[in-house]
This record gives sequence, structure tokens and C-alpha cells, in this order.
Amino acid sequence: MELNTIYHGDCLDLMKDIPDKSIDLVLTDPPYGIGAYSNGNMGGGVLAKQSQFKATEWDFEKPNRSYFDEIQRISKNQIIFGGNYFADILPASTCWIVWDKDNGQNNFADCELCWTSFKTAVRKYKFRWQGMLQEDMKHKEVREHPTQKPEKLIRKIIEDYSEEGQSILDPFLGSGTTAIACINTGRNFIGIEKDEEYFKIAQNRIREAQGQKRLDL
Repeated sequence: MELNTIYHGDCLDLMKDIPDKSIDLVLTDPPYGIGAYSNGNMGGGVLAKQSQFKATEWDFEKPNRSYFDEIQRISKNQIIFGGNYFADILPASTCWIVWDKDNGQNNFADCELCWTSFKTAVRKYKFRWQGMLQEDMKHKEVREHPTQKPEKLIRKIIEDYSEEGQSILDPFLGSGTTAIACINTGRNFIGIEKDEEYFKIAQNRIREAQGQKRLDL
């Protein structure tokens, strides 16, 4: 696989061609298998109506142990959002990442948990991400995917857990946020996305980020 490239397909098949420990970090947010966004709706409440996305089937497709075995084979370290949903198939960890969404009073989770392979202490990141309310209201991000993470949050995690010039793989790329954060932090990315529509969205977002980076330079 080439650096700074994204691929359309099932990551379990594509990862088989990646050599052992050749990736510095896998940072990813796999589907949790809980069907939370399977009807295409997300959020909603007092300030805004529900966001509408295409209905999904992948949110029921919880990756099995084979995916995580491959992820750990090909990479030196791993950060996996929703690690609590995969605790039965991931090794014990001393370094969990807690994302405090600062989302006020509602029925949604206050935090998300990331399993990591690092041997350091638990760390918390506070970043508001509640519908129309975001941490950086002057530079609001457009949500293209129901489980899209804030780019600035992913950027901070990448800066804290990797070095410039290292390679980062996201095998469940979604709308491309991990790749964009890599562009903005001087890391090399590889992305894999199974859903064709989101793959195309990721392509467009990545091209836009690369163009902006060239303008900034």
C-alpha cells in the first residue's frame, strides 16, 4: 500500500498485504455493532432537529477478532474508539483515552472510550461535539458521517501519540477525518473504507485539505 492514499474495500482483505509492524499507529473508529444510526437519524433535541444521513447496515456489522488481530500484526501501536465494545477481544490496557463531549443534559453518552496499546496513564480530552454546538464555533465542521469525530480532537490525539513523518492507518476511514488530521499534522496516512459513498466523500474532503495545506505553505 502506498502512503497518503486511501483504498475502497474491506480492510480485512486489504490489510493482509501490509507487512508486520510496518505502520506506526492505527487510529480508527470501527462500527460498534449496536445499530445506533441504522435508520439514518442522529441527534436532535431542543436546539435542532435530527441530522439525516443515509440509512446504514454497517452499524450492525461489529468486526470480529480477525480484524483486530490484523490491526495488531501490521502496526506498532493502536488507538481504537469504542474500545469498550471490543473489550472481550482486546488485550488489557493501562492507557485508555476518554473523550469528554461536554454535551450538557441529554440522553446521549457523556464520553467515549478509546482502547490503546500504549503503556502510559489514562488521558482525558474535552471537546464539545453536540449537534449544532461545537468546541470551535468559529470554524464549525460539516458532519458528513453519523459517527464522524471532530478533526481537531483527532489532530490532538495524533500529536500526542505519534511523531511527524510517521505512518498512520485508519482501516475504517468513514468520511476521512483521520487522513485530514494527518495532513494537518505532518503525518503520512493510509485509509480504507468499505462504503463507496463515504469513500467518495473522504476523497473529496482529503483533496480539499491537501489543497488548503498547499495554500497555507
